[in-house]
Amino acid sequence: MKIGVVVHGPNIIDSNWALKLIDLLSGYGEVSARLGGTMGRTAVIDKSLEDIIDISKKLVPSDSLKLFNDANEDVIFLINYGKSRVTGQVFGYKVYNHYLLKVAENNIPLIQIERPGEIDGSIISWNGDNNDLIKDLSQKLDLNIVTPEEIYDNHFKQDKIDDGKIQRIVHGVSPDENIMVNSMVIGKSKSDKVTLIAKDGYITDIIGGTIKEHGVEKLGKVDLEDAIVKTGLLRKSKVKPRVVEKNKSADIFKIAFLDHAGEDVYQFKDADLVVTVGDDTTLIASDILYRFNIPIIGITDGDLDKVVEDGFKAKNSIIFEFESGTDDIVGKKIHGLIFKNEKILIRPRNSKNIDEIHGEIIKITNLLNCKYNIITI
Repeated sequence: MKIGVVVHGPNIIDSNWALKLIDLLSGYGEVSARLGGTMGRTAVIDKSLEDIIDISKKLVPSDSLKLFNDANEDVIFLINYGKSRVTGQVFGYKVYNHYLLKVAENNIPLIQIERPGEIDGSIISWNGDNNDLIKDLSQKLDLNIVTPEEIYDNHFKQDKIDDGKIQRIVHGVSPDENIMVNSMVIGKSKSDKVTLIAKDGYITDIIGGTIKEHGVEKLGKVDLEDAIVKTGLLRKSKVKPRVVEKNKSADIFKIAFLDHAGEDVYQFKDADLVVTVGDDTTLIASDILYRFNIPIIGITDGDLDKVVEDGFKAKNSIIFEFESGTDDIVGKKIHGLIFKNEKILIRPRNSKNIDEIHGEIIKITNLLNCKYNIITI
């Protein structure tokens, strides 16, 4: 039997359950595993699992499922470790429905294993007649069997579209958590009942939470029904990061520019230096780039939402702390004057490359008459 496994999120990897489940499923047949999502990639690197879990492509979970469908696997598993029973099951429901829109035929069994090892862990057969396999796995893993119908009845009957507005209930949220839409922090929860409201493609209100206008502005127009919504920390585990050695060009020094898009930082893992704009972007990017020994120059203004527990930074990193609300202004000037509005800047390699960029940024900030502090790593 050919088995495809889509691994989602850092928690299933950090908890060691990803490897345990892959080993268990290998007893049923030949297993191929790939990542679905972005944040799990760092966890795969930290656990040295690149040869077991394919992280070569940046894919949302439904696209990873589709690849296994296209390969005509005999059964596909989605394994996840959500922060609660509710968030995990709601996540699976949304991923499965996105997957249905991408495949011509839905005749390959799809099974979700959610929160293994927890008392509220579950196993869900999203399609097909898999009773024997489901029962066997539920007994071996001590998981509750939950049906798609139960998940829909418990969590989705209340979602609705009304009066030109789109309403989306955020499931499994706790008070005082960041609310992220497509990786952008757009507010904070005040209770365990949160609903996002959008009109004409723009988020206008958060019922049960406070809206972050700057985050909503940066997010821009969004399809709220299909958007990726997360709450709390993107990665909760305390980990020892693994640094991957990479070959550097003897001739060129590659500098990348990253503006409020921390989860896209992997595209710059071959850079020598990354200039990051925004507090959370700098936190996420520096943490990921630490694994590749890439320093950053961070442009921040104290508007930190803390979306990961720790933020590692490579040696020679520099953080500029500006007055509140000015990081975007400075970032835009840096992008235009130094990078000529491009993402990548190539210069001849020398021992002073970072100092040169540092100095050019200081000249720009002096022209703008911005006050700042500098932290060097």
